[in-house]
Amino acid sequence: MGKIAKELVLRRVLLSEVLGFALIIALIWLDEIFDLPHHLFNAEATPINWRESLFETAVILPLAWGLISYTRAVFRHLKFLEGFLPICASCKKIRDEGGSWQPLETYIHNRSEARFSHGVCPTCARRLYPDLYNEDGTLRQANGPH
Repeated sequence: MGKIAKELVLRRVLLSEVLGFALIIALIWLDEIFDLPHHLFNAEATPINWRESLFETAVILPLAWGLISYTRAVFRHLKFLEGFLPICASCKKIRDEGGSWQPLETYIHNRSEARFSHGVCPTCARRLYPDLYNEDGTLRQANGPH
């Protein structure tokens, strides 16, 4: 993902978080001013308690600030792989932006936090080690030490 696209996604996420917290705070104050449970559910009317709403707002604002700061920190560490990757049909090396060909593992490792572990898939294992498989493709049972 390009830097501009990543910034756009970050701005949208942050805007959603800010709007969400603003809505929560607005509901706290609307409830205090208009006594919403009284009007919506015919609950007993309650007097306005400004101190309670101020306290709730004071509790929510640091939580909002912390979440927004955490979101920004997470986005700074995100790495994206996207677009078309020119890959060799034979050896699977990938051509980078500079025109150099790199092994797939190196290319992805340099652009992400991914780590690789190598193994052999069943199809390749049958092709590379045919003496370990029966004619029906099942793995032969080990006979133990000879």
